[in-house]
Amino acid sequence: MLKGFLTVGGWTMASRILGLVRDQLLAAFMGAGPMQDAYLVAFRLPNMFRRLFGEGAFNAAFVPLFSSILAEHGETEARLLARRVFGVLLTWLVILCVLGEIFMPAVLRVIAPGFAKNGPQYDLGVTLSRITFPYLVLICAAALVSGVLNGLHRFGVAAAAYLAFNVIGIAAVLFATPYFPSVAHAAAWGVTVSGVVQLGLLMIAARRAGFDLTPLPPRLTPRVRLLGRRMLPGLIGSGVTQINLTIDTIIATLLPTGSISFMYFADRLNQLPLGVLGAAAGTTLLPVLTRHLAEGDHDGAHGAQGRALDYVLMLTLPAMAGLLALGTPIMQVLFSHGSFTLTDGAMSAQSLRAYAIGLPAFVLIKVLSPAFFARGDTSTPVKIGFFTLVLNLILNLLLMRPLAHIGPPLASSLAAIANVAILSMLLFRRDALRIDAVARNRIVLMTVAACAMALILFGANSMLPHPTSRITAWLGLRLAVEVPLGGLVYLILLHMFHVLDLAAALDGARRRLSRRRRAAQ
Repeated sequence: MLKGFLTVGGWTMASRILGLVRDQLLAAFMGAGPMQDAYLVAFRLPNMFRRLFGEGAFNAAFVPLFSSILAEHGETEARLLARRVFGVLLTWLVILCVLGEIFMPAVLRVIAPGFAKNGPQYDLGVTLSRITFPYLVLICAAALVSGVLNGLHRFGVAAAAYLAFNVIGIAAVLFATPYFPSVAHAAAWGVTVSGVVQLGLLMIAARRAGFDLTPLPPRLTPRVRLLGRRMLPGLIGSGVTQINLTIDTIIATLLPTGSISFMYFADRLNQLPLGVLGAAAGTTLLPVLTRHLAEGDHDGAHGAQGRALDYVLMLTLPAMAGLLALGTPIMQVLFSHGSFTLTDGAMSAQSLRAYAIGLPAFVLIKVLSPAFFARGDTSTPVKIGFFTLVLNLILNLLLMRPLAHIGPPLASSLAAIANVAILSMLLFRRDALRIDAVARNRIVLMTVAACAMALILFGANSMLPHPTSRITAWLGLRLAVEVPLGGLVYLILLHMFHVLDLAAALDGARRRLSRRRRAAQ
């Protein structure tokens, strides 16, 4: 499982880094204004589908069913299921896309009610949304092919294909802008074109794996119906985080201009550890849990769940601490270029800290949800999802006026924490989650180490002067010292607390590097 975790995590990290480059270009070209806000709203709806299907609910329903049929009935039956589902999925998505294109003005009034007061911004939002909306068809189809590859344990190929989204997005902003009315139009077309490329790459990979996934005419066979029953509640149970973020965007359109941009860029940075750790853990854990449970190996399932919790907390807790302590210089160094000012960076950092509070909870949702899905239980997560959706909406309405662009991110974080608390309680009651005394002690010690790291970084950051003009080189130099300092402090504390043996870890890394060199020769 660790190999799959690292493979998916590595490719996802590469994609997130390219995503930061793409977002830097968007910030530099459009700043934090009406055009940026309109583009981000147009991007939010298909992007929500991408995260729901590409990183969550579809795999949660499809992979266990596909894996079980592959193991019990062989490749022919598994391929038939995939092709049947492909036909049904494409039919439904095309109908949805056509309806969305026709009724996009009404859709935008729902997801961006604040734009109705600004005619030009509303018109731009409708145009851009119509350009990006076909992406949901392409990315959901790509999610099915990706699910097949994950079921075949070809995690790297499926994860690598998503690099195309950011590569094409960067190229669109840099090279296609002169041929469109604005950079927002070029970026919107880049989204849709990237979907075509991603789906094409995954189809080629599936064919090389011996799985021809040409869609069959849509038929609601018993297996397709079973998948539908599992998938629909899973969309909420596994995708609560993304739905909450969409609610944040809806609320943000009612806030001052630029709020959507502040929250978006903060979320993008928060998504770096969340996407890498959450997607990697959720993608690799679900097939492993399903296999253990199918074999009746409940101890193995508990062990896999415990290792996943340990992995993600060891990496997520210091990420949260670092974002809380260094949020402002990080946002300013990454995004305060061109039209995006230092003040914009500082405002976005306020949203980032609110998101960071819930970062461990956001990731743990990805780790805990598969424990339900692997046991065929999709109704419990959906009930919890409905509760946290309502909680998030209530918190948004309470916090949006006094906290402005900080309110919606804080509401999402608090709702995610509540989600994790309820998921954990129910899993404990069902004996589907076990955390022994050793694991609890490790979690406490990792938390202490992360808090100590944050205090040291807060102190170091407060003692150094802050620029009053656009001097990001100085901020970058500071971060080049502070980030390694924080990481070093955390590792040393983990070593002192006997949570991590640094000597053994370094020796293991050297052995793996040596094996790779010998293999390359």
